[in-house]
Amino acid sequence: MNINLTRRIVLMALLVGLGIVLTRFLSLRFAIGSIEGVRIGFGGFPAIFGGIILGPLAGGIIGAITDILGFLINPMGPYMPHFTLTAALTGAIPGFIYIYMLRNKSTWLNLILAISIGQIITSLLLTPYFLQLLFEIPMTVTIIPRLVGQAINIPIYVWLTKVINERGIQKLYMTHKTREA
Repeated sequence: MNINLTRRIVLMALLVGLGIVLTRFLSLRFAIGSIEGVRIGFGGFPAIFGGIILGPLAGGIIGAITDILGFLINPMGPYMPHFTLTAALTGAIPGFIYIYMLRNKSTWLNLILAISIGQIITSLLLTPYFLQLLFEIPMTVTIIPRLVGQAINIPIYVWLTKVINERGIQKLYMTHKTREA
């Protein structure tokens, strides 16, 4: 899909705003001690979607800006750049895998692979590792709830990406192209 620069920036800004709302205001948070140990929600979807639709760089930027602005708007503890990196990778990894390794073929299997690999690396490995490293929360305490959460999130992310990509974004883009002609 060829989207001009202005449309790319507007779409990225919309995804950042959606990511902030989904992460900071529409997620369930569970504290372990005085630290948020587990967050259940769909806050990673905008970065993942952006990475797959607009490319890994855009997905990484969406994830990082969402994390930084979200922290400034609604801080949940001290700022830790480790989680900004994780948020950036949440969008970049699926985009990279989908576009460069799976050759941008929009099949269910390709979307499942790209999103699953990204979520395994970021949500199941990096985030629990950083929680252990920074706050001494054992990985065993956070990995089981995250595994359950990802078993729910990944199929929803795949379905939303497929549906929005096929019906929403392309239809919007095609409607704009017919008006220009």
